[in-house]
Amino acid sequence: MSKMRIAFIGAGNMASSLIGGLLAKGLDAAQIRASDPGAETRAKVAAEHGIELFADNAQAIQDADVIVIAVKPQAMKAVCQDLRAHLQPHQLLVSIAAGITCASLLNWLGNQPLVRCMPNTPALLGKGVSGLFATADVTAEQRQQAEQLLSAVGIVVWVDSEAQIDAVTAVSGSGPAYFFLLIEAMTDAGVKLGLPREVAKQLAEQTALGAAHMAVASDVDAAELRRRVTSPAGTTEAAIKSFQADGFAASVEKALSAAAHRSAEMAEQLGQ
Repeated sequence: MSKMRIAFIGAGNMASSLIGGLLAKGLDAAQIRASDPGAETRAKVAAEHGIELFADNAQAIQDADVIVIAVKPQAMKAVCQDLRAHLQPHQLLVSIAAGITCASLLNWLGNQPLVRCMPNTPALLGKGVSGLFATADVTAEQRQQAEQLLSAVGIVVWVDSEAQIDAVTAVSGSGPAYFFLLIEAMTDAGVKLGLPREVAKQLAEQTALGAAHMAVASDVDAAELRRRVTSPAGTTEAAIKSFQADGFAASVEKALSAAAHRSAEMAEQLGQ
């Protein structure tokens, strides 16, 4: 990574987080360029990270080894079509836009090595997880480059088929919102049980954080961790039985299936 040159097309929150993560891992600011149509965004990112910013995408990608396309899905077609004439065959494209398939991207970009990535918002804090899929033209070295890039803001998992990106979207891409919903519901329930809202909020948030740390650090799965804190005839068992009686697992499965279906639907709509 010490010699890798990276260009970002779009300098919004996710791109800025990746840039910050790369710099924190030792990449020199001179190795990173970015472009963005917004003068205010360019000034902000330049001041924060000390990298070179451009209004013109073609200028930003000159001599880049890796080009990260970090624009909104609705803008992808126009951006990619404009980039096409300026690309070099060896340049790796990494797309972090939700709902745009490799087939659509290659149709707009031409025959380039391409990695499609589904990150999530905890990447903004360096705690993300990204699902990656590589097309057949991506070399082993380029796979390593993509992995190094995304691991700057969290962990990376590779999937074997592009269809699995819809499942990644359902589990981790949209996943933070599910946990926010649970924290919100637990906070509201705590208030109804008599706690001050700020106390209930702190209890719910810190419990979520602690449970996540335990799950990541443990050598057993979540089901076993749950069993270990569920004493027979105790308070936790009463709550778990209530969740199960209301079809908790089936509800989660239904919700994730809806998210995966919508991801596939978006790909069809946005790939036109």
